[in-house]
Amino acid sequence: MKKEKVIVILLLIIAVFSCKSTENEKEVVFFNKSKEVVESKFPFPIGYVNDYEDMFTNDEEQKLEKLIDDYEKESTNVIAVVTVSSYQPYDNIEDYSLALANDWGVGRKDKNNGLTIVINKLKREIRISTGLGTEETLTDEICKKVIDSVIVPEFKNENYYRGIEKGIGSLIKQR
Repeated sequence: MKKEKVIVILLLIIAVFSCKSTENEKEVVFFNKSKEVVESKFPFPIGYVNDYEDMFTNDEEQKLEKLIDDYEKESTNVIAVVTVSSYQPYDNIEDYSLALANDWGVGRKDKNNGLTIVINKLKREIRISTGLGTEETLTDEICKKVIDSVIVPEFKNENYYRGIEKGIGSLIKQR
């Protein structure tokens, strides 16, 4: 009897520690990129917020993730925020942003409704690229206005989180 209890306890311990934690590990399923794809000029997407330059605190990243996730659940539109120090091998942020969005497959494949915000803090550049399914509502003019009048004023005061949060809020209101 004692041996059976030990075996049951061991099995429970093994079961608990072998289960994948879903609370801390978020699988990105909204990108049309397979994890098997290894050859790419871009890093693998880690979530809605891909802060490769540590512009945001963990708390700020989580708040942006929630904001974007709530919006995606409501509208099916997908927003990716990406911070980079370089856009090599591309010559400019526009080409890099569009190629990144296409490589990652930001948005739903059947709707092409992605929106990618790329920020290069070092060069003080930002670009918003839209998928074909969002560009009618979010034209280049609207995106430029949001960048110039909402995001950049906050960035000038080094309020990067606030700039992106307000910028995303403004873009969401446009739909």
